[in-house]
Amino acid sequence: MDNNKTTAIGDLAVDTANLYREDSITDLRMATIRRLTPICLDGSDDASRSVMYIGDTTLGTQLGPLPIQFAIDAASLQEACAKFPEGVRKAVEQLNERAREMAREEASRIVVPGAAPAGRGGAPFGVPPGGKLVLK
Repeated sequence: MDNNKTTAIGDLAVDTANLYREDSITDLRMATIRRLTPICLDGSDDASRSVMYIGDTTLGTQLGPLPIQFAIDAASLQEACAKFPEGVRKAVEQLNERAREMAREEASRIVVPGAAPAGRGGAPFGVPPGGKLVLK
């Protein structure tokens, strides 16, 4: 199934050609690695497809916990463990870049005095254009 398409509930089906068994490996501190082993419909390993590794951790920030998840390009669990710290670093860099991009987009918006903020169809709760509350 194409993950980018909207599917009606009546059209849901399991993609039996794309099944994986998931194993979760953790160090009980900060690192969790999910190993996705391709399997056939009968549950046996499917050697024609590659095992996938997904890194998962949670970082503490000033705003609270931040879950981080990222693909790890590895051929073994040992290699996935070795690449885990670099995967976290790259994922955080991508999040930071996305935050900077969103800040640039917000800063570049043109604000017209007296106009409703972007996304609003009109003045909220009796506040006329200009932003001053008028009591009647």
